[in-house]
Amino acid sequence: MKKIMLIALLTALLSGCAGHSVPNEGQSSFEQTGKASYYAAKFENRKTASGELYKSTKLTAAHRSLPFGTRVKVTNLANDKTVVVRINDRGPFVKGRIIDLSKTAFSSIGRLSEGLLMVRFEVVSE
Repeated sequence: MKKIMLIALLTALLSGCAGHSVPNEGQSSFEQTGKASYYAAKFENRKTASGELYKSTKLTAAHRSLPFGTRVKVTNLANDKTVVVRINDRGPFVKGRIIDLSKTAFSSIGRLSEGLLMVRFEVVSE
């Protein structure tokens, strides 16, 4: 009985996390839509959560929960430009943002002067 109540409580808590999609184990596809930002220059050569050094010239990104090494295709919804990035860090930790892109990745689909882009991304490989 306690096990059933615990499962029900966890299910209720997870379903209340609207806007924070979390990939399920074995899920064949995963996508999110929201705002993308890019790393500030001060992060250059600092360690990411995966242990790699951040390089603004690499096609990398931060996501809150996707496994390190996951490749995602990010589409700028304003112009349909796309870029494939590899997740190697955690974040963003600003409400309303779903992914932080390296400077090169961001500039390949939008102008840096925009600061934020409305994007959709989908997992292309794990």
